[in-house]
Parts: sequence; structure tokens; C-alpha cells
Amino acid sequence: MKEKAIRVSYFKKQTGDKIFAFVLLIPAILTTTMFILVPVVDSIYRSFFDYKVKNIISGQPGTWNNFANYIKLFTNGKLVPSMINTLVFVFGVVIAQFILGMALALILNSNVKCSRFIRSIMMVPWVVPTIISGLVWIWMFQPQYGLVKYLVGLITGGRVTDFAILNNPATAMFGVSCAALWKQIPLATLLLLAGLANVPEDMLEAAKIDGANGVQRFFKIVLPYMKSVIKVTVSMSIIENFKQFPLFWTMTGGGPNNSTTTMAILSYREAFVSNNFGSGAAVTTVWMLMMVVVVFIYNRIFKNDDM
Repeated sequence: MKEKAIRVSYFKKQTGDKIFAFVLLIPAILTTTMFILVPVVDSIYRSFFDYKVKNIISGQPGTWNNFANYIKLFTNGKLVPSMINTLVFVFGVVIAQFILGMALALILNSNVKCSRFIRSIMMVPWVVPTIISGLVWIWMFQPQYGLVKYLVGLITGGRVTDFAILNNPATAMFGVSCAALWKQIPLATLLLLAGLANVPEDMLEAAKIDGANGVQRFFKIVLPYMKSVIKVTVSMSIIENFKQFPLFWTMTGGGPNNSTTTMAILSYREAFVSNNFGSGAAVTTVWMLMMVVVVFIYNRIFKNDDM
């Protein structure tokens, strides 16, 4: 009887703990449902309708258009180029961000002078609002008196006169990518720096004694111990750059010649410039599915994969 009473008491405690944990989760569940799930479902639903400003003003529901929004996007030549621009931007920035962030993390993790001071000030670009960052980089890339042109002029002795990065379709994406990297590298560096703290020093010392050089220690010891941190850092970077809108709209507006028109820019133009909310919702749906597929593939690649 005593053992039975103890067992019953244990199960009651377990049930109470589960109920208490669920009660604590209720605010998060309600917030996620109201501000994420409901808008996503509503956007997907409206993407199948002809829904414009007149429907909002009159309060009338949109009319089913038999996938006309999606057919129009794929046939008018707007969607595919914006998908390509988005993927080029995301993969370029994510790869560059990881390489540069890891390099800075390794430097700051060493005994370099003023490393603590550098750690303190390196987060300044990250806390600056994105629009302000865009305006700063517009000034730096200004073709007549910008800082970048001035520095290039000093290096080349004034031989380079045409340096309009944001006005050239071939280099505009590079200019926006530089601004994105400037803002995002500090956070990636901080996360990777925290991951480096988990690498055991005794393992590194043992490998060094066994004759392993710096490159071997990095790939055989450092990276495997940082696998979870790297996975989170890169996942955050992929999502952040997929939904990047303020930098593009501030710096180029999707131009010149649509060379920087990403899915975010196209969705905004369709919904709020062309006043076709159904078409804008269709772009958003394709955009979301593309991001989900990329993140899913990335997670599958790193699932149960030991570096």
C-alpha cells in the first residue's frame, strides 16, 4: 500500500508539473497563433483571390481567380528573376558572413591586444537600425563624393573615376551585400566566439603535442565541437537574409533595372505599389515556401552529421 501511495503521489506530481508548464506556455502559444500562424494562413488564403484596394474600402471579399495570381507571376517574367536574386543574395551573404565571422572569432579568442574593447564596440553596427545602416552605406557609395570612391582614388592614384556601385546593375547587389555583412557579422562573431569557449583546451594541447598543425586542429577539433553553434548561427543568417527588405528598399528600391529586386521587394511592389494584395500574397507564399525548403535542406544536411 505504501508503494502504491508513493506511485500515485508521483504521478499526481508529474501531472501537476505538466499542467503548470502548459499554463506557462499559453501566452507564447497565443502570441504565436495570433501574430504568426493566423497572418500566414490568411496570406495564403488571399493569394488565391482577386483582392485589391476596392475590396478593403468596400469591405467586400475577394473573388476566386483560379490560381490567376500565380500564373501571372510565372508568365510575366517577374517571379523567377526575383527568386534568383534572393538566392544569390542569401547564399553569398551567409557564406561570407560565416567565413568572416569565424575569422574574427578566432582572432578575438586569441591573446590579441584590446580584444575585450573590440568585443564591446563590435556590436555597434548590429544595434544600429537597418534603415540607418542603409543610409550610411548610400553615403559611402555615393558616386561623386562617397568615402569608398575617395579610398579607391587614393589606392589607384585617382585613375578610377566611375565608381557608382549602387547605380550599376552588375555591382548593385554587391553593394547591398556589403551593407548586410557590416550589420550582421558582429552577431555571428559573438555567437561563434561563444562556441569557441566550449572547445576543450586539453584536446587542442594534446593534438598540438601529437604534431597536428593549426589547420588540422581547426577542422578536426574546433569545428566538431562548434557544430551546434554553427548550425544555429547559419540558420539564423539564412532566415534573416531571406526576409531582408529594409536595406534593399532604402539603398536601391529594387533597381537599377531590377537587378536587386528580391522576393521581398516584389511582394511589396505587387501589394502596395500595384495595389494588388492577392498577387502580393502569392509572392509572399512562394517566398515563404522557398525559405522553408532551403532551411529544411540545410537542416537535413546537418542532421546527425558529425563534422
